[in-house]
Order: sequence, then C-alpha cells, then structure tokens
Amino acid sequence: MLDNDFNQVDKRNRSFTLAATGLGFVVVLLDVSVVNVALERFREAFGAGVSDLQWVVNAYTLTFAALLLTAGALGDRYGTRRVFVAGFAIFTAASLACGVSMSLAAMLIARVVQGFGAAMLVPASLSLVHKSFADDPAGRSRAVGIWAGSGGIALAAGPVVGGLLILHIGWRSIFLMNLPLGLIGIALTMRYAPRIPPSTGRSLDLAGQLAAIVALGTLTTGLIEAGPLGWGNPIVYGSIIACFFSVALFIRVESQGRDPMLPLDLFRNSTFSTSSVVGVLVNSAFYGFVFVLSLFFQGVQGYSPVQTGLAFLPMTAVLTVGNIIAGRLMAIRGPRMLMIAGQTLAAIGYLSMLRVGADSSYVEIAIPMLLAGSGIALTVPPMTNASLSVVGPAKAGIASAVLNSARQVGGVLGVSLFGFLVHGTTESAFMAGMRTSLVIAAGSLFAGSLASNVWIARPAPPSVPAVAVTPPAE
Repeated sequence: MLDNDFNQVDKRNRSFTLAATGLGFVVVLLDVSVVNVALERFREAFGAGVSDLQWVVNAYTLTFAALLLTAGALGDRYGTRRVFVAGFAIFTAASLACGVSMSLAAMLIARVVQGFGAAMLVPASLSLVHKSFADDPAGRSRAVGIWAGSGGIALAAGPVVGGLLILHIGWRSIFLMNLPLGLIGIALTMRYAPRIPPSTGRSLDLAGQLAAIVALGTLTTGLIEAGPLGWGNPIVYGSIIACFFSVALFIRVESQGRDPMLPLDLFRNSTFSTSSVVGVLVNSAFYGFVFVLSLFFQGVQGYSPVQTGLAFLPMTAVLTVGNIIAGRLMAIRGPRMLMIAGQTLAAIGYLSMLRVGADSSYVEIAIPMLLAGSGIALTVPPMTNASLSVVGPAKAGIASAVLNSARQVGGVLGVSLFGFLVHGTTESAFMAGMRTSLVIAAGSLFAGSLASNVWIARPAPPSVPAVAVTPPAE
C-alpha cells in the first residue's frame, strides 16, 4: 500500500513537473509567434522600418541563442530547478518591461532581458524532463513529445490570441499576458519539481561566452543592416569580418580551455552533431518563413493582426498534434526515419509555396503551409530525443543547451537573411525576395534530410534470445 501511495505521488509530481516545464517552453515560444502578428503595430507605434522590425524579433532570439550554452552550464553547476525558477522570474519581469515600453530603444532593451530569461528557461526545462523520467525511457520519449507539443500549442494559439488582444486591448497586452503564466509556472515548479543536485562544478567560461556573443551579434548586425545600408557599408562588412574572427577565437578558447562551456568532444558523436546542424536548418527555414509570411499577409494582402493569426492557425495546429504523434512514433520507428521524412515533407511544402502570388487565395497558401508544418512537427521531437539519447545524465543540461542554441542561431539567421531578401520597397521586389527565401529554405531542409540519412544512428536491431539446442540422441 505504501509503495502504491509512493508511486501515485511520484506520478503526480512528474505530471506537474512536465506541466511546469511545458509552460516554460510555451511562454518562450509565445513571444516569437505573438510578436510576428504585431509587426505592423510596432511599425506604427515606433515609426519602424523592416530592419527595426528584424531587431525587435532578433534582440530576443539573439540573446536567447548567445546565452543558452552558459545557461546550460548554470543548470549543471547550480541545479536545474533553481535555474529554471530564476529564468521564469527574469522572463516575467522583462515581459512587464516590454508591455510598458514607450520607445523602440526601451523595447529592444527589454527584449534582450527577455532573451536572457528564455535562455535560462529552455535548457533547464528540457533537462528537468530528462532527469525526471531518467528511469523510464519510453515515458521520457512521450514526455519529450508532450514538451515539444506544448511549444506547438504556443505557436498555434499565440497568433490568434495575440491578434485578438491587439484588436481589443492593444499591442502591449501581448507581453502582459506572460505575467500570470509566469507566476503559475514558478508556483508549480516550486511545489512539484524534484530537487536534483548539481551534476558538475563547471565554470562559466566567460572568455568563450564573450566570443560567442560577439560572433552572433556581429553576424546578425551584418545581415540585418545590409538591407538598408548595402553590403559596401563599413558597418556591414566590418561586422562580417568581426564575426569570422570571433568564431575562430571561440573555437580556440573552447578547444584549449580546461573547462569549456561547450565541450567540443560532444561533436565527435555523429548523431549529436547532425542533430545540432539539423536544428539550425529547421529553425532557419521555419522562423525566417514565419517572419516573411507575416509581412506578406499584413503588408501585401492587407490582413489585420487577427486575420494574420487565424491564417497561421492551421499550420501551427498541425505542429501541435504532429509533435505529440512524433513523440509516440519514435518508440516504433526511431528518430532517423522521422527526421528524414519530416524534413523532406517540409521542403516539399516550401517549394509548393512558390506558386503563391499577391492575389492568391488563402486556400492556395494554406495547403503548402500545412505540408511545411507537418514536416517540421515530425522532425523536432526525434531530433531532440536523438541528441539527448547519446549523452549521459551529467551532460543533459549542456546537451540540451547546445541543441537549443543551434536552433535559435538558425532562427536568427533565418529572420536576418530572409528579412534582407524581402527588403525591397515595391511589391514585386518583395515577392521576388519571398520566392528566393522559399528556395533557400527548401534546399536547407533537403540537405538536412540527406545528413540525417547518412549520420543519424540507425536503431539497433532487436536482440534474438539464444535458443538451447538439445543434441540428438545417439
């Protein structure tokens, strides 16, 4: 009876921990999907151009990507639960600052702080899931699917809820809605999440962190400012040159450091390194596409924020359901086949969008969006599970940080590059840039599918039990 009671308590704690970590992932992704439907309102409120809008999106994503590795080390050093709660608190406070911003500069500063909180939240949330289900591999696969699905819910509900809030209350409410969500998440974590002792005493590697921040910051600056300033501007080419030097410095620091924030030996495993590369390609295609499509719906087809949110709903709803289904299919097919099929399907969706024009009906746009969303949904959970399955529990925090950092770097690159391509002032220039973006996205996904086929480990064949053979009687 006592064992049964203990099992019930353990099951309840795991369920509420999964709910808290899922909520952490939800608020992080809400501030991607919600911001995209508010782009025209930001343009009106702050007199912003396309490059300014790119910074509103990327100030958050860039900080998120640059600090994820250090945030993973923080979780390993100080405890996953403690870092998760701190990240939730910082994110919630920064959301309040975004909601009361009176200038573009204030908004950008608040978005940077939001990105810092998000960087602490995501690797800690995934690490909590991993450790909570450490003794139950099948349950962990389902939990990862649910965790990823919660992000899909945010992507699905965010544009619609955000559009309604913008219409009836104003754009500030899309940030203020994070306050109650943050408080609920903190309360659930404090009450139910396990107190897992720190895994290591890892240093924070400030030199490596600084090199990573400079590399990502200069690359983003070069790509975003190339639109309004041109590639020949000293700020643009100077930023690109600084990025190359910073990347070289980062690799040197991490390879020679005694306790690097990014253990390069992780990449000796082909499954882990391929999952990280696929993370870059998938997010680059997806977030760059969402940014461009938001501008297309609102700027070319004249959609309102609510209509834009509803336009994204079928695709993001498919993401939600597909993530959960993929989590269950992993136990049957393994991550490799799902990653190959998912990226191929998404690439076909992007190529199908090439026929879309300024006067296309919504049905013509929605079908390719559904294909793309289905493919992305099939890819993300197996990619995440493949990455974590090849590392031990002691490196779960840094492994999840590497994967999520790779994905956010992809998002930054996608928004920066695709935003540059649609920077033209005429409708025809925008449509030409949009089609170029779609070709690049499809090509990236086909490349990721090929890489998955070659380098993601195949599932081990089932073991056949030895059968005792009785020798024939003489």
